[in-house]
Amino acid sequence: MRRPRGDPGTRVPRPTEGATCAGPGESWSPSPNSMLRVLLSAQASPARMCGLLLIPPVQPCCLGPSKWGDRPLGGCPNAGPIQGLQRLLEQARSPGELLRWLGQNPTKVRAHHYPVALRRLGQLLGSQPRPPPVEQATLQDLSQLIIRNCPSFDIHTIHVCLHLAVLLGFPSDGPLVCALEQERRFRLPPKPPPPLQPVLRGGQGLEAALSCPRFLRYPRQQLISSLAEARPEELTPHVMVLLAQHLARHRLREPQLLEAIAHFLVVQEAQLNSKVVQKLVLPFGRLNYLPLEQQFMPCLERILAREAGMAPLATVNILMSLCQLRCLPFRALHFVFSPGFINHVSGTPHALIVRRYLSLLDTAVELELPGYRGPRLPRRQQVPIFPQPLITDRARCKYSHKDIVAEGLRQLLGEEKYRQDLTVPPGYCTDFLLCVSSSGAVLPVRTQDPFLPYPPRSCPQSRAASNPTTHDPAQRVVLMLRERWHFCRDGRVLLGSRALRERHLGLMGYQLLPLPFEELESQRGLPQLKSYLRQKLQALGLRWGPEGG
Repeated sequence: MRRPRGDPGTRVPRPTEGATCAGPGESWSPSPNSMLRVLLSAQASPARMCGLLLIPPVQPCCLGPSKWGDRPLGGCPNAGPIQGLQRLLEQARSPGELLRWLGQNPTKVRAHHYPVALRRLGQLLGSQPRPPPVEQATLQDLSQLIIRNCPSFDIHTIHVCLHLAVLLGFPSDGPLVCALEQERRFRLPPKPPPPLQPVLRGGQGLEAALSCPRFLRYPRQQLISSLAEARPEELTPHVMVLLAQHLARHRLREPQLLEAIAHFLVVQEAQLNSKVVQKLVLPFGRLNYLPLEQQFMPCLERILAREAGMAPLATVNILMSLCQLRCLPFRALHFVFSPGFINHVSGTPHALIVRRYLSLLDTAVELELPGYRGPRLPRRQQVPIFPQPLITDRARCKYSHKDIVAEGLRQLLGEEKYRQDLTVPPGYCTDFLLCVSSSGAVLPVRTQDPFLPYPPRSCPQSRAASNPTTHDPAQRVVLMLRERWHFCRDGRVLLGSRALRERHLGLMGYQLLPLPFEELESQRGLPQLKSYLRQKLQALGLRWGPEGG
């Protein structure tokens, strides 16, 4: 049913604004700003009064106890004295008659009858040109009936009565609304008290804070000050592991904290095993931070030499972090590429992940360590490094710019001149790949081999230094999205895994075209993004369309 339009020039007062409601033994009179005052005034038009009373219809009692209390006897919506009382309430011609039906039938009244009575009261006050006068005792008695019986209401009935009482102008501090609100709070499940925030003093306070879920977004400065207040004996390996995991998880590239972890690792070298060391070293590789501590690398090499055979997975995890830092020790590589180590891990539950890490280490040896002459991972043991997009990219795909960049390239170049999410040997996933001729023309990918040979046929350094669009007839251009979460929290340093991928793709001969998130976020709409991509591609000397072949 369409809501009637009221007088546009008349201000509609708030339902609870200035209204008063009498308590037991007090006289009741509406204040000038209450809804009841407006409804009882002779000047209020029917359209305006209907607009004031936007009261949702009260459902019949046959909906069942979960909605309105007791189900009528017999289950028929038109049967029984309970349903008959509801019809009498719905057809009452005055507020006094409403109260009489409720008061004269105490054995037939159920919880759902009270919201029916309140709704009918609103209809009586708002549907007639001159509403009938309401006795003070009538409203007071109706309030007392509801207050006396509201402990037997279910939560839904309490909500409806509270809503209708407010619409009718009963004030928020009056006895009726207070009683209903008290019952509503009583029915709600109690909330657990908030955990006390720990006082960050020394190692114990730091450990308690880092173990608390609410600490995930704590100010970094408080971490630094807490660490500074701690005595050396309070900084246990467990505390430092929690700190390292916190920094890595939230991409916090805090040099002061990272240097503290590096110093702790050097000082406590004799007491640390490789399983603890892998957790302490994790943030350095992830955050692409090589500490200033001069004994950091010698200390790790000694730990690897001592512990490598005891914990294979921890050993390759440490080497993965060092690989991201471009600090691979030759002696440890000799050990993990030895036939004995490879055979030992082949039968373990984590054999696949170890082989993936070893494949990445073998790629780093191929591309970054020309002086290495030790054993290498056998070809039959190699697996794709990253066969699918990383977990963070999959989790944040709805925030990524990849879809709009793909649409911009489709409209700019055409669908046949780029490939999306192509994995190139030895297993790096590329965002967008273009095939480019020696003259700089963007070619259809289907007519070309999109992969460059791996291992590279020529020296990586000389290939990267050459002009790819003019000297290399088999050049491939990779557009790399640099999303916000690909960086440390400061937004300036790429995470270690991202920097490693870009570094290796460049050494393999791919021409990289980074697309930073700051530039992508500044584009307003697809036309502006297409102009941005056109400028980026033309700056590399690329051309397309009829003149580009």
